[in-house]
Amino acid sequence: MSNMKVPSKKSIAMSVFFIFIFILISISVFEVRTNVTYDEVLQKITTVFGIFFTLYAFFIGIIIFLESHNSSKTIAWLLILFLVPVVGFIFYILFGQNIRKKKRFEKKKAIDFEQLSQIAYTQEKILNEIGLFQNDDSMVKSRLIKLILKNSNSPFTVNNNTEILTNGVKTYSSIINELKKAKHHIHMEYFIIRNDKIGNKIKDILIEKSKAGVEIRIIYDSVGCWKLGKKYIRSLEEAGVEVYPFYPVIFPVLSRQLNYRNHRKIIVIDGKVGFLGGINIGDEYLGKNPNLGFWRDTHMKISGEAIYSLQNIFLKDWYFVSSESISHKEYYPKLKHYGEQILQIASSGPDSDWETILQAYFTMISTAEKRIWITTPYLVPDESILMALKTASLSGIDVRIIIPSKPDHYLVYWASKSHIEELLVAGVKVYTYERGFIHSKLLLVDGIGASIGTANLDIRSFRINFEVNAFVYDNDVVKRLEYDFMMDIEDSKEVLLEEHLQRGIYTKFRESLGRLFSPLL
Repeated sequence: MSNMKVPSKKSIAMSVFFIFIFILISISVFEVRTNVTYDEVLQKITTVFGIFFTLYAFFIGIIIFLESHNSSKTIAWLLILFLVPVVGFIFYILFGQNIRKKKRFEKKKAIDFEQLSQIAYTQEKILNEIGLFQNDDSMVKSRLIKLILKNSNSPFTVNNNTEILTNGVKTYSSIINELKKAKHHIHMEYFIIRNDKIGNKIKDILIEKSKAGVEIRIIYDSVGCWKLGKKYIRSLEEAGVEVYPFYPVIFPVLSRQLNYRNHRKIIVIDGKVGFLGGINIGDEYLGKNPNLGFWRDTHMKISGEAIYSLQNIFLKDWYFVSSESISHKEYYPKLKHYGEQILQIASSGPDSDWETILQAYFTMISTAEKRIWITTPYLVPDESILMALKTASLSGIDVRIIIPSKPDHYLVYWASKSHIEELLVAGVKVYTYERGFIHSKLLLVDGIGASIGTANLDIRSFRINFEVNAFVYDNDVVKRLEYDFMMDIEDSKEVLLEEHLQRGIYTKFRESLGRLFSPLL
């Protein structure tokens, strides 16, 4: 019984579809031969469609039950299919995804860097035998470093220097400056690239550098960039830039492949300098979206050996989209001394054996002793993170979370709001950012460790999308991020439990609806 192969959704859908077509043809033939009236045929078609739809929804329910190892997700889908069958059916076609690792990502997972794995193994052995930190912060740092060594084969590096880039103007200025310096290669990977002013400014620089002989490779997500346009891409390709979409879809708006998106924002220049963080390429990240206004975000520039890990992530993704394997030494040049900041770059996604970033967040939260400060645009945590946050707060740790005061995605916004009450009851301080829209993705612990990158505090980032985060173990960098956090608190409004409990029934209904869908977001 355990070896029984569960039929795929596609095979079942096709089978039911062909049965439906066969019945329709049979009815049409029956009409011709018996002179049945049009209204009678229409009534028969309606009946057949109802049966077809019921069977289809029934089969989808069976498959959800058989394939999901996440009970909350299974219950949510089945409940939605039962309560709102038409809407639930459409939602599942659009967003339903197989919990099991997709075979299509096995190719991506197959590329492994043996040298990187060996370094990670050696570092783990050294940590276990002699330790690395001998002061009061040893538990947070050493446990987190060991975890990321094991669950993502990501070594820690020391020869690094980082610069925190607050908001779009500073980020794009730094990116453009480094792109212009490129001599050998530029590797870029983005969820969103816009055909707008900043998008075209960066495109022109890339075209100029490509014509000057610099190798340029770009990966763009086919859903995030579905409005980019062929003309934009063609102009890059004509200049010699290699451009590939990640996991292409034919109809981005009406596709169930909206899942498994590449949410990473990566730039690697000459194997020496790199960027990652929350900022995509588009004018809205400069505050030019009239609906959202000022855009608050955080990005990071890295110089040093941590770039090797960032390069590895890009090249694995490049192999997945292009089938081109690249491991030449010129992409991993010998580096000068940049500094002494300890960093680890961790990636996660459907091709990972472990939920790397989720586990790292849980470890940071559960080992904190003084404070946990979080900024996230979407607050849709799974039960483990939610419990860890409430437990930390109840045990006396200073837990603060900043979220937006306005939505960019309504369903996720209300799902986020649905968690506020139980967090407030546990003593967590929640703030809504009032100056504009906040998109930073930060986790700061005890002034000694920080995570900055692309992962939101939501289930989609933890389990569905491809993400990348930098875990920073440098006190000065963490203090700088804490300074920004306190500045954001000044531009935020604290949510008070007494006031929050007075919210209206309509607000509670929207929160409940968002909470119902939260395992699926």
